[in-house]
Amino acid sequence: MNTNWGPSTDVQDPALGTTIMAVAFDGGVVMGADSRTSTGTYVWNRVSDKITSVGDKIFVCRSGSAADTQAVVDVIRLYLQMHSLEIGKQPEVPTAANLLNQVCYSNKDNLMAGMICAGWDERNGGKVFSVPLGGGVFPHPFVIGGSGSGYIYGYVDSNFREGMSKAECQQFVKNAVSLAMWRDGSSGGVIRMVTITKDGVEKEMVSGQNLPHLAKGWCP
Repeated sequence: MNTNWGPSTDVQDPALGTTIMAVAFDGGVVMGADSRTSTGTYVWNRVSDKITSVGDKIFVCRSGSAADTQAVVDVIRLYLQMHSLEIGKQPEVPTAANLLNQVCYSNKDNLMAGMICAGWDERNGGKVFSVPLGGGVFPHPFVIGGSGSGYIYGYVDSNFREGMSKAECQQFVKNAVSLAMWRDGSSGGVIRMVTITKDGVEKEMVSGQNLPHLAKGWCP
C-alpha cells in the first residue's frame, strides 16, 4: 500500500524564497523585504528578518540560502569592524558592497547568495548596490531581488521616478513588496522595512492586515 500521502516530508536546508528591495532617495535609502523562510514546500519561519545590519548605517538584504547569507553577513560585519578601527571612522557603503562581492565571488561555486547592500555615509550619501548570485557590484537607484521580484518588474519600472521623497520611497517599497507577496508563493508574512539617513535608522514592520493590497477589487 502506498503511504506517501499528504505534503512532502523531504525537508531541505532553509532557503529564502524571497522578495527584497532597496531604493535610494535624496538623503538616504529605504530597504524592504518579506519575512517568509521556506524549506522546500514547508514554511520554516513566517516572520524572519532578512534585512541585516553590517554597520551602523549599512544594511544587507539577503536572498538565497539562509545559512549561506547569514554566514556571509557575519564575515562582512567582522571585516567592516576591523576596517573601521583601522581608519578611525565608520566605513562607507561602497566599501561594504565590494567586500560583500569579494566574499561572494571567491566562493561562488559553494554559495547560493544574492544580496542588496545599501546605506548612508558622509561622502556618498544614500547608495544602493546589487550583489547577485556569483558576485558582481552594480550600483542602481533601486534594486529588487529574490523569487518575488519577477512579478513586480513592470510595477517598479512604471512607478519609479528620480527625486522621490522619503515618504514616497517608503510607500513605493510597501506597494512593490506587497504585490510580490500576493503573487509569489515563496514570499509572505509581514513586510519589514529599514530607512537609513544621516540622522539614524528607522525600522518598521507592516503586518498582514495592514498591507496595501493593491490588487484588491480586481483579483480574487
